[in-house]
Amino acid sequence: MSDGTTTAGSDQTQSTVMKVLLALSCAHMINDTLQSLLPAIYPLLKNSYGLTFTQIGLITLTYQVTGSLLQPVVGFYTDRNPKPYSLPVGMGVTLVGLAVLSQAASFHMLCIAAGMVGVGSSVFHPESSRVARMASGGKHGFAQSLFQVGGNFGTSLGPLLAAAIIIPRGQDHILWFTLLALVGILLLAKVGGWYARNLGRLKPKPRAAGEAAPVRLSRGKVALALATLVVLIFSKYFYLISLTNYYTFYLIDKFQVSVQQAQIYLFVFLFAVAAGTIIGGPVGDRIGRKLVIWISILGVAPFSLALPHMGLVGTVVLTGFIGVILASAFSAILVYAQELVPGNVGLIAGLFFGLAFGAAGIGSALLGRLADHTSIRTVFDVAAYFPLIGILTVFLPEVEPKKQKT
Repeated sequence: MSDGTTTAGSDQTQSTVMKVLLALSCAHMINDTLQSLLPAIYPLLKNSYGLTFTQIGLITLTYQVTGSLLQPVVGFYTDRNPKPYSLPVGMGVTLVGLAVLSQAASFHMLCIAAGMVGVGSSVFHPESSRVARMASGGKHGFAQSLFQVGGNFGTSLGPLLAAAIIIPRGQDHILWFTLLALVGILLLAKVGGWYARNLGRLKPKPRAAGEAAPVRLSRGKVALALATLVVLIFSKYFYLISLTNYYTFYLIDKFQVSVQQAQIYLFVFLFAVAAGTIIGGPVGDRIGRKLVIWISILGVAPFSLALPHMGLVGTVVLTGFIGVILASAFSAILVYAQELVPGNVGLIAGLFFGLAFGAAGIGSALLGRLADHTSIRTVFDVAAYFPLIGILTVFLPEVEPKKQKT
C-alpha cells in the first residue's frame, strides 16, 4: 500500500486517499463479519445449550457492553496519544475471542468469548474512524460511509457464512474464521504503517480564503444536540437490534421457515443496510446531515408500523426498505457530532460507536426478556414504534458551515 504522502502544500495533500479508505472498509468488513457470526448462530446455541431468550440477550449485552464502555476511553486516549498499530492488536483480540467461542461449552464461556470480541471492536472502531477522516480529503461523509459500508457488508455476510459453514457442521467450525481474522491483522498492520507516516494530517489546517466559516454554538446548544443524538442512537439501535437478533426467530415462528431460509432472509435485510450506508454519507455531504437524520430515522416509521401485519413476501420487502433508510443515519450522526465538537475525532467516534454497541446490548436484553414473557411477535409489535422517536431531530441545530460573503 503506498503511503499517499506528498510534499507539503501540494494539492494532493488533502486529496482522498482511496487505497487507505478501501483498506479500512475491507478491514471493517472482516471485523464485522466475525462479529456477526455470534448472533447468526444464536438458533444453534439456543438448541445446543437450552438457552432462553433472556440468556441470548445477556450474551449480546456482554458483547455490546465491553465494546461500548471501552470505545470512548480508547478514543479519548488516542486523541492525545495516537497509536497507529493498535488496529492490528484489536483484531488479534477478536481472533482469540473466536477461538474461545468455537470451544465454549457453557453459557459463561459463551459470555467470555462474546466479551473478548467486544473488546476487539472497542479498539478497532475509534482508531479506524480517525484514519478514515484523515484520508477523507474533506469528504467526511463519503469517507465514513465507505468505511461503514464495509462493516455493514460484513454484517450481512456473517449469517450466510454461518448458514453455510457453522449451522450444518457445528460450533467448532467457528475456528476456521480465525484465518479471516489473521488476514485482517495483516491488512491493518499496513494501514497502521500509513497512519504512522501521516500523523501530520491530524493537525488542523488553516481555513483558506473564501472557505465556509464554521458554525459556533453555545455550550448549552452543543449539550442539547449531543443529548438528542444519544436518544436518536438508542431509537435507531433498539429497532435495529430487534431485526438483527430476533428476525430469524420471528420468521421461524410466524412463517415456519427453516433456520437456513431465515438466515438468507436476514442476509437480504443486512445487505439492504449496507446499501443504505453507502448512500447516507455522500447525500449528507450534499444536502446536509440534519436532513439525512430526519429521513433516516423518522422515515422508517411507516414501514416499521406496517411490518407486523405483512405476509412473508411483504415482510422481506419491507425490511429491505427499512434497512436502506435506517442505515443512512449513523454516518450522518457521527460526522454531525464531530462537527459539533471539533478536535475530538477519536472521542466522538468512540462515544458514538460505544453508544451504538451499548444501545444494541441493552435493547437486545430487554427485548429478549419481553419475548420470554410474551412472544417473539410482541417484540416486533413494540419495536415498531421506536422510529417515531426520530421526531426529536427538531432539537438539532444547524451545524453546516455558512459561506463567507465576498
